[in-house]
Amino acid sequence: MKKAYLSLLLLPGLLFLAAFMLVPILLTIGSTFFPEGRLSFGGYSHFFQDPYFLKILGTTLRVSLVTTVICILLGFPVSYYISRRPPRQKALLLALAIFPLLTSSVVRSFSWMIILGKKGLLNNTLVALGIVTEPLDILYTPTAMMIGLIHLFLPLIIITLVGVMENIDPDLMKAAESLGASRFRAFMRVVVPLSVPGLIIGSILVFVGSLTAYTTPALLGGKQRVISTFLYQNAITLNDWHLASVIATIMIVITFVVIGLMNALANKVNPKG
Repeated sequence: MKKAYLSLLLLPGLLFLAAFMLVPILLTIGSTFFPEGRLSFGGYSHFFQDPYFLKILGTTLRVSLVTTVICILLGFPVSYYISRRPPRQKALLLALAIFPLLTSSVVRSFSWMIILGKKGLLNNTLVALGIVTEPLDILYTPTAMMIGLIHLFLPLIIITLVGVMENIDPDLMKAAESLGASRFRAFMRVVVPLSVPGLIIGSILVFVGSLTAYTTPALLGGKQRVISTFLYQNAITLNDWHLASVIATIMIVITFVVIGLMNALANKVNPKG
């Protein structure tokens, strides 16, 4: 009886998700296979046979992958440091990590435009120091998009990893060191495997967020197209809703493939869960 009652509590949320998320997604995917009332794969064959479309997809995957890797490399040591601080320091450091999330992505992107522009803070500093003779072309490139996305999603992976690392018993590191392992080897053999759940969740959040982000690539990428800005262009500017639906479906499939691969990697790295 109690379980039935608890199940009923889930019903409103499930109905809401089904009506406003699941059904629209299924309709969007279905429309790509029946553009004129009959089964057709023409939209997908057109997409994957066009070099321009494939270039956009490749740029998107490269930007998302590099952003995810850099966020892991930057976020992992920071998360470990925060997780080992006393409670008051931990709360302060987490607040500082979360603070960028309180600022609009539009504001952050415009800030990076000021920093990365040809006459921006970064180029003016490099020229003044004599490191470069001419301003670097950073703005409106994939590199600029990666910088903006790292700034956007780094707090997510820090928060995720801190939540996992603070539950790792520090005595495990001491035990490994007492058995002859160096501190680095103990860290790699103890902390890293036990942090895999946080790494998986954080990596998925960063990769999928980078894959689907629109504002940051649109402002920092300029004419550099990624799949989200390409979808917007086809849906709003060109009014090609069929191709936009195909692009959206491809994004959904990539998301599920990435989740599956990350889970498989987690099972391989830490088979005992």
